[in-house]
Amino acid sequence: QLHLVESGGGNVQPGGSLRLSCKSSGNILKYYAFGWFRQAPGKEREGVSCMLGADATERYADSVKGRFTISRDNSKNTVYLQMNNLKSDDSGIYYCAAMPPYGRTCLDVPIGIGTWGQGTPVTVSS
Repeated sequence: QLHLVESGGGNVQPGGSLRLSCKSSGNILKYYAFGWFRQAPGKEREGVSCMLGADATERYADSVKGRFTISRDNSKNTVYLQMNNLKSDDSGIYYCAAMPPYGRTCLDVPIGIGTWGQGTPVTVSS
């Protein structure tokens, strides 16, 4: 059974940076896509960024384009999310997920499918 473990969250001031990591217990290239999702208190979970396994195509939510970068290290079975110029609206629990084909794009939140990590909290506050 696949296990995903996120790390790298924390408290940061607006304008700061964080790099999240998602360590997979299995070969990340075997999965259709890996994605980063976040959920703020009182809000629905939303897609932030994702990467297709086959060709490393990247997708980003409009709210993070130009600030966040998804990447992967195949040798470490790890997916990263570099977050720069963080804003208070970026606060929330960040989850990574390994997903089969689902929805219109890999940014769509998979419901009832895929494998999720436990999440790592990000708080952007002055």
